[in-house]
Amino acid sequence: MSDAPFSEREERDLLAAEYALGLLAGGELAQAERLAAADPEFARAVGRWSGRLSPLVDEIAEAAPPPDLWPRIAARILVEPRAPAGNVVQLKRRVTLWQAYGAVATALAASLAWLLVTQAPPPPRPATPAPMVATLSAEGSAARLVATWSPGSRDLVVAAAAGPAPEPGRGHELWLIPADGKPRPMGMMPRAGAMHMTLPEPMAAGLRAGVTLAVSVEPERGSPTGLPTGPVIAAGKLEQA
Repeated sequence: MSDAPFSEREERDLLAAEYALGLLAGGELAQAERLAAADPEFARAVGRWSGRLSPLVDEIAEAAPPPDLWPRIAARILVEPRAPAGNVVQLKRRVTLWQAYGAVATALAASLAWLLVTQAPPPPRPATPAPMVATLSAEGSAARLVATWSPGSRDLVVAAAAGPAPEPGRGHELWLIPADGKPRPMGMMPRAGAMHMTLPEPMAAGLRAGVTLAVSVEPERGSPTGLPTGPVIAAGKLEQA
């Protein structure tokens, strides 16, 4: 550290920093208040220091310094016990400036850490299962249907692309045929328009790539046995879309 005295400009800037930090008292405080009121350049310096420090220092909790702090600082930088008073004042001013910069650096580090945490990208969301499609048809049947299954929302849509409507008193029933080959009823299809279903979890768990969807002709209220009783007019396997 240089022992050269501060220039007048440096002295005024230090005074502005101390004033912005609220470190002045007595005559120095009165002097700074007079300068801030009468000297636009000094007032701007106070404003610059306040702008640098206020938003940052506010985030640092106040703490009283230990009573032996100044003697320890003086000892560390080899200040002679009988050093001229002017040198001690200069030293105190330099320490004040270091304190100001230290507060800024600490607050900046804390702010940067907060920014890194809050601006970190959110953890990746689990991938949404891809939709599946089945094209249903059967040899000798004019019926052509398309089934779309969305595992994420458990929505199943079955739409007729071709084929006649069921005869009066009869209906078309949809079946799920898993790997064990035993058909599970999924409901009666509407006489017109597409069939829209949101499946309960147990039934939805059975819809996966490779299982078969089928449509049979049944009584209007559905199969009385829980298994297909009429001809299967269309069938197809679910595949990734």
